[in-house]
Amino acid sequence: MPLIKFDELCVSFGTRTLLDHVNLQIEPGERVALVGLNGAGKSTLLKVVSGYQHPDAGQYWQDPAIRIAELPQMLPAADERRVEDVVMSGLAEVVRLRNEYEALANSHDQASLAQLETLQHELEARDGWHLEQRVETILNRLSLPGDKTMAELSGGWRRRAALGAALVQAPDLLLLDEPTNHLDIETIEWLEEQILAFRGGVLFISHDRALVDRLATRIIELDRGHLSSFPGNYSKYLEQKEAQLQEEERRNAEFDKKLAQEEKWIRQGIKARRTRNEGRVRALKKLREERGERRERQGAAQFNLEDASKSGKLVVELEHVSHAYEGQTIIQDLTLAIQRGDRVGLIGPNGAGKSTLLKILLGELQPDQGKVRLGTKLEVAYFDQLRGQLDPEKTIIDNVSGGRESITINGRDRHIISYLQDFLFSPERARTPVKALSGGECNRVMLARLFSQPANMLVLDEPTNDLDMETLELLEEILLSYEGTLLLVSHDRRFLDNVVTSTLAFEGEGRVSEYVGGYQDWLRQRRVAATASVKPAGSEASEAARQAKADKPKAGRKLSYKLQRELDALPAQMEEAEALLEALQAETSAADFYSQDHAHVTERLEALSAQELKLEALMERWVELEEMQAGS
Repeated sequence: MPLIKFDELCVSFGTRTLLDHVNLQIEPGERVALVGLNGAGKSTLLKVVSGYQHPDAGQYWQDPAIRIAELPQMLPAADERRVEDVVMSGLAEVVRLRNEYEALANSHDQASLAQLETLQHELEARDGWHLEQRVETILNRLSLPGDKTMAELSGGWRRRAALGAALVQAPDLLLLDEPTNHLDIETIEWLEEQILAFRGGVLFISHDRALVDRLATRIIELDRGHLSSFPGNYSKYLEQKEAQLQEEERRNAEFDKKLAQEEKWIRQGIKARRTRNEGRVRALKKLREERGERRERQGAAQFNLEDASKSGKLVVELEHVSHAYEGQTIIQDLTLAIQRGDRVGLIGPNGAGKSTLLKILLGELQPDQGKVRLGTKLEVAYFDQLRGQLDPEKTIIDNVSGGRESITINGRDRHIISYLQDFLFSPERARTPVKALSGGECNRVMLARLFSQPANMLVLDEPTNDLDMETLELLEEILLSYEGTLLLVSHDRRFLDNVVTSTLAFEGEGRVSEYVGGYQDWLRQRRVAATASVKPAGSEASEAARQAKADKPKAGRKLSYKLQRELDALPAQMEEAEALLEALQAETSAADFYSQDHAHVTERLEALSAQELKLEALMERWVELEEMQAGS
């Protein structure tokens, strides 16, 4: 039995149709990613499921016994509530029943006894007598500090508390709306593990392609009011979507050709009109109506960078730079040189000091120790994740062009309305105050403002938050063709992999290390470095460390017979594991997979997760042994 079902469901706002006779069914155990352009109606669809939005037409059905929980897009307030109380707030109705029962417990009149019996049945049905144990279980599972206040926690830990409030309800369906916004990479990966371990259904919106690729068992796309379903993860969706768009273009071309022929026929002379077929005239009228109802696919944003003269070859150089904030060292003895054309990514936990390092690199902040040398002819354009450069009371036009009717891009004047249409703002929307915009629209305004400035050095601080995937991919293409220097702070792993040429990683205790490549390259190089550094000192090492040292050959020595045999066998084992994983992926991506018995579906999904972990472990062991052998 499905968890929820849409049947020809419609939702409109004014003259704009967001959901146009859509059908949807979500089965237990599915993890369904909802994708689409900004403003397509994704959040509205989630509101229908959660009950906050009623459809204008059609039917929404849900299992009568279903429990639906949400992880809101906004972080919980950093207030004085205890973390334990925040988690318990997910059981607010159960808490109310318990309080009501305890208030009546000492009453002996007949009406109170009858009410007590009713409350007791409700509490038993909701497992309300084990309220504290349920909360404690979630606190332990998520490693949450129950006695701390929310004001004491970082944004990532407040997100954990919000997830705890959702999971403590033991929901059948979990709703997530952009759950990774403002989270650092470590917390995003932790969140992925929690969702993978959750055995209920999941419906989520996310622009994080790496997260969607890992979590989704099915993609549903909302496009021009219509909902399409694509089995498999994000990579498979891209392949299927490309084929679908090509087929749509072919059908539209055939339709338009037929319409043009009929229009030509109807406009023929007197002789043709005397002999024309009335049925053919009615068919033409129907074709005209159908063409008028066809909603063209919303165009993707299209924009280019304003060119500036080249900077000097050296952009910035740091020599033995150290800096502390509120008594805590965040940068320790950093020596670094950035050359013209470098694309450098900065990664690390929230609060690690990425924005501080940016200010030092730009010359806006003097470090406590060390030297900073800036290059010549630098023209910097800065993207602020907090959108501090936008005036919320002013319109989009005023924020981008200062109210001027034209704007100069690469030496040519363009009307501001035309320029903003490249960023998907209609003439009416361009006159809207920024305070009325969505998060994605605000980011597009920031990009429109940023790309109108001549710059040979771009500094982007979390530019990907709230952007839809198509705009993200276009931004990637532009940055790859950009000939200036790029400094990028981002928690979007796929974006980093696709854009940057080197990575500065904040690794704790003030250590900032430089790695070649993007996020996956950093992971690989860090694993190799960690393997190479396992050399415990004899007098200080624990017994376990001594044993580990004995088991692993030192650099410069040949692998032992046992380890060499293990290395030789690993390629075949990995090939076998990959084949089994592909078979499981194909099985779980089948269109009718979730219509099978729930226990069987759960068992196969668990097998898929286990096989992924097995293959990853084999690959890590192969890399480890290869590095050992390379040292021989």
